[in-house]
Amino acid sequence: MIFGVGCDIAKVSRFEKWVLSKDMISRFYNENEHVSENAGLQRKCEFYASRFAAKEAFSKALGTGIRGFNLNEVFISKDDNEKPEIKVLGNAKKMLEEKCGEKYKIHVSLSHEKEYALAFVVIEIIA
Repeated sequence: MIFGVGCDIAKVSRFEKWVLSKDMISRFYNENEHVSENAGLQRKCEFYASRFAAKEAFSKALGTGIRGFNLNEVFISKDDNEKPEIKVLGNAKKMLEEKCGEKYKIHVSLSHEKEYALAFVVIEIIA
């Protein structure tokens, strides 16, 4: 059963000042979601913009907005096939389990191009 759906778009150029500030990155991103230092500025901005959009989309799918948890408790990792997946920790996980129980699956799709990054999230309750 589908519990919730969320979508978000972010302007990539907005993240340039974030990329240049380690404080902003550590505030909003989990230590497990960092782009290579060798990546160019545009690539770094796309990386962080798409992940920020995923965090926003997750909060919309959960139905809470970004309230009750920190954004760095929701992060993108990759599975064995390099497919992105959302992981949740702390209060975000507690809220998710309160709403969906312990059997759920979070689907995520990320996309970006030069100017915009987009994320789409579906939270599915597994019966």
